[in-house]
Amino acid sequence: MSTTVFAAQSSNAPTASRTASNRLGDGAELLGRIMLAALFALSGLGKISAYAATAGYMAAAGLPGALLPLAIIAEIGGGLALILGWKTRAVAVLLAGFTLLTGLLFHANLGDQMQMIMFMKNLAIAGAFLILAARGAGSYSLDARAAR
Repeated sequence: MSTTVFAAQSSNAPTASRTASNRLGDGAELLGRIMLAALFALSGLGKISAYAATAGYMAAAGLPGALLPLAIIAEIGGGLALILGWKTRAVAVLLAGFTLLTGLLFHANLGDQMQMIMFMKNLAIAGAFLILAARGAGSYSLDARAAR
């Protein structure tokens, strides 16, 4: 019964406050996408500017440097797609997998406190991507525009 009362009260809420709340949520979703995207886009650009060093770091972890262009494309392309809100759900799932994989490959020494923290950050970022995959990009996105 209390659920019905709450639902009735919610439906009587002023339209202006619901609109302001929607704008706040839409803005938060956009800002969140930009913040996640910045991490990846800037990391991809950094890999380009320090290509040889990054390839060496990958080789030290046992990965072929031939994978570096794919990582750069994933980071820059994925970052730009998130900012624009284009194919957000699919991009978020792919970046969640990428983030988990890089955490396992580069931060798996959980006996080292710094590596454990870096691994946990990767888990948190992957979690944010999964929330984004579940919810979608929000109103301020190419995905929303295409749905109209």
